[in-house]
Amino acid sequence: AKITARFGKIDVVAGPAVGGIVPGYETARHLGARAIFAERVDGVLQFRRGFTIAPGERVLIVEDIVTTGLSFRETVEALAAHPGEVVGGACIIDRSGGQADVGCELIALATVDFPSYPADDLPPELAAQPAIKPGSRGLT
Repeated sequence: AKITARFGKIDVVAGPAVGGIVPGYETARHLGARAIFAERVDGVLQFRRGFTIAPGERVLIVEDIVTTGLSFRETVEALAAHPGEVVGGACIIDRSGGQADVGCELIALATVDFPSYPADDLPPELAAQPAIKPGSRGLT
């Protein structure tokens, strides 16, 4: 209800692979819309697999977690090659505290603000832990 109240009727829900596939599909199912997803081809997000967007269709982008907003912005850029209209975006968790530039209006189920530190200025308790790179960007 929050999505349609903010963005109106949605025809297509688009998500970046891998994190946006399941929440995008479930959001589309709830809204009575089609679900599509972008995937990386030579490092660039593209809509393949016969996914199309007709002129005038209203597109909502859905992602699981937003941290920097990069995958979201890349999805906005990939959608620019299609004739539909990106009306906004939604995510389950916005880890940026509402600060990430996602390229469109964003609503989140939960917003948290995690501090970030330069690599050479970590608090001692963090510097003592091994670094772990989460996310799906490196998946092939």
